[in-house]
Amino acid sequence: MSVMVARKKVVRKWEKLPGRNTFCCDGRIMMARQKGIFYLTLFLILGTCALFFAFECRYLAVQLSPAIPVFAAVLFLFAMATLLRTSFSDPGVIPRALPDEAAFIEMEIEATNGTVPQGQRPPPRIKNFQINNQIVKLKYCYTCKIFRPPRASHCSICDNCVERFDHHCPWVGNCVGKRNYRYFYLFILSLSLLTIYIFTFNIVYVALKSLKIGFLNTLKETPGTYPSTSLTVLTVLEVLICFFTLWSVVGLTGFHTFLVALNQTTNEDIKGSWTGKNRVQNPYSHGNIVKNCCEVLCGPLPPSVLDRRGILQQEESTAQEESCPRGCSTQEPPAAQGPGGQAEESSAQQKDGSVPAPSLSNAEMPEEKQLTSGELPVPPQDTGQAEH
Repeated sequence: MSVMVARKKVVRKWEKLPGRNTFCCDGRIMMARQKGIFYLTLFLILGTCALFFAFECRYLAVQLSPAIPVFAAVLFLFAMATLLRTSFSDPGVIPRALPDEAAFIEMEIEATNGTVPQGQRPPPRIKNFQINNQIVKLKYCYTCKIFRPPRASHCSICDNCVERFDHHCPWVGNCVGKRNYRYFYLFILSLSLLTIYIFTFNIVYVALKSLKIGFLNTLKETPGTYPSTSLTVLTVLEVLICFFTLWSVVGLTGFHTFLVALNQTTNEDIKGSWTGKNRVQNPYSHGNIVKNCCEVLCGPLPPSVLDRRGILQQEESTAQEESCPRGCSTQEPPAAQGPGGQAEESSAQQKDGSVPAPSLSNAEMPEEKQLTSGELPVPPQDTGQAEH
């Protein structure tokens, strides 16, 4: 006998979230879909550091100090940790409005603006919000159906509104916002120090080798000459990578240090939000570099509001075969009743021709078997006499 059984299928909320994001490890890791440049970042960092630890560090640890590879390892681990933390975390995505909420907001906007005549452009959907005695405009997002909070913006690549949106960084494969900006800043700062460190000690390595065997002999060395010797091509490759990385990463670190000191975002700086023609002052700045740095880098980290690993339950109907070991009887539909309320004889008769035993009502039962409404049957008492 087949029975339809309703089984609940557990679905996580991250599987139904809108936007163009990629989730891994059951929603614990959140990244943008375009991750090709992020893999290039990993390759450049891992490749350059691997060559440095494999060749230059071994020679420098013997000739100068064993602290050189130790400090390089600390910088490398810190840079990798902050990179992964920036790339795999929620940057501060704001959930989209539910259908009921979106309908209410639309109705509220129409009631405020009134009906716009055909052919005329509707007024911009903006709310005024006061911060530190200064009016800040909250813009309406037509995709997320919400009025964005202050400093939030919609990322066209990830298709999400991000709180305190700074920029979308393809090198880390994620947006940079309120929840991961400090890790992004620490990443580029530690990467700058690591690049300067490797570049400097590559030059020191070549100089020490040149003092012993000459500069030309150092360039002519090949793999296998001695385990601690340098590889000419690989050393030059390291120097070139560090040289070009030095200008870009160190320059980027300096730019974001300037923004942190002013408590400003890249998006606000590009748009000229606080340096435009109106010369409007930044309402988020405390007027003190130390206070601004403490707020951006040391302030409390807000929790994610996405609830990515929350559970959505969906029911699935599945057919299962059940076998009865002892002759199961199927329940037949109730007999059709005639006009008088009595069951018809044709439906009362069984298939084998026998007539089922009639059921006695309470009035037709013997006196000792009659029950009053709500009374429980009392078992017969043992009188000591056998029944004949």
